[in-house]
Amino acid sequence: MQKTQSFFHLHLISDATGETLLAAGRAAAAQYKDARAIEHIYPLIRTEKQLEKVFAEIDEEPGIVLYTIVDQKVARQIEERCAAMGLPSVSVLEPVLSVFQSYLGTPAGRRVGAQHVLDAEYFRRIDALNFTMEHDDGQLPHDVDEADIVLVGVSRTSKTPTSIYLANRGIKTANVPIVLDVPLPESLARARRPLIVGLVASAERIAQVRQNRLLSSAAAASDFDTYADRSTIARELAYARQLCSRHSWPLIDVTRRSIEETAAAILALRGKPW
Repeated sequence: MQKTQSFFHLHLISDATGETLLAAGRAAAAQYKDARAIEHIYPLIRTEKQLEKVFAEIDEEPGIVLYTIVDQKVARQIEERCAAMGLPSVSVLEPVLSVFQSYLGTPAGRRVGAQHVLDAEYFRRIDALNFTMEHDDGQLPHDVDEADIVLVGVSRTSKTPTSIYLANRGIKTANVPIVLDVPLPESLARARRPLIVGLVASAERIAQVRQNRLLSSAAAASDFDTYADRSTIARELAYARQLCSRHSWPLIDVTRRSIEETAAAILALRGKPW
């Protein structure tokens, strides 16, 4: 008998963008398949006055409170307010800072938003994002050799979201669609710099995603007979596998992988000779 899914409120308070906190909260919530988190994100919270508005919302919808606040006075107020309301609260950053302090023998500088400083790494990510957006879905194939990674695959194998995820890591990523019986750009076959990876999925999974896309876009009925047809998709996948085998490009099956898992598998391939 299937359990009914329950819901709980997850309040995320950050003095920066909240990206780190959101990732940690979702990673923990994912371990509870029968409970779904309703996320409330409060970025750029740096003063006690701002906290008043936050706790007014928490009072309306109580739940778990996670926070990344480097200002100890503000952090202490969060702990005290949560204790008074009988709510659990956790400083996601503090245990990590304690380990760093113990090992390095010096306290943290406690600079708000220090991870977002405009350094060379920041501009490298922006450059990678620009490159990736310009080279999405087979655009600008003539300079594909400037990419760090090129993803190839049939439609609906998560090429674009995976490319953007990698670009956020500072990796220039292009993606090129594989269309049945259509040769790939010659520049791709000649490319020597990038790691080229093929993405595949089960025909059933691709058909489901394509059907949902067609329904949401009110496409013509004739499109269902080709774009979302499983036998046609099976032929597309066979063609994609043949192309990758011919060029000795590694293949990753994304059927049951999240974008993050697919990206991790791609990055693991970078150190292997292909």
